[in-house]
Amino acid sequence: MHPNAFRLAAALLVAGAAPAAADDRYSPVSDPVTAKECGACHMAFQPQMLPGRSWTALMGGLDRHFGEDASLDDATRDHITAYLTDHAADAGWWSGKFMRGVDDSRTPLRITDTPYWIREHMEEVPARAWTDPRVGSKANCLACHPRANRGDYDDD
Repeated sequence: MHPNAFRLAAALLVAGAAPAAADDRYSPVSDPVTAKECGACHMAFQPQMLPGRSWTALMGGLDRHFGEDASLDDATRDHITAYLTDHAADAGWWSGKFMRGVDDSRTPLRITDTPYWIREHMEEVPARAWTDPRVGSKANCLACHPRANRGDYDDD
């Protein structure tokens, strides 16, 4: 058994959470402020999908958030930034698959630009899926993963 497995199991028991049942599951966004503010325009993405430096950069540029002005008051922005960075892919015990291939010199601003996302979607998803109007965008996880907002990206 991996040495960190005992720490993870203990942390999950203390938190009252069950370990993920599959490799395609993440903790859902548990902060109500993050869920409300981010979820007002798109699915609130799980913070484990980007490193902390990416969340810091994204939250620092909300006035130009992918072509939109998503500005928030300072207190709300700081609260969400803290939540995202505290639960990021490179925070604490979580060193998930989204960090594979993301070296310290890179700060991806899109989950869809991470090597893991690219591997998973470019090998398994036909190109025509991205032009389907029901999908609309590579960021529309819910189009193919109906339980994505709960952290379940299993495609079975």
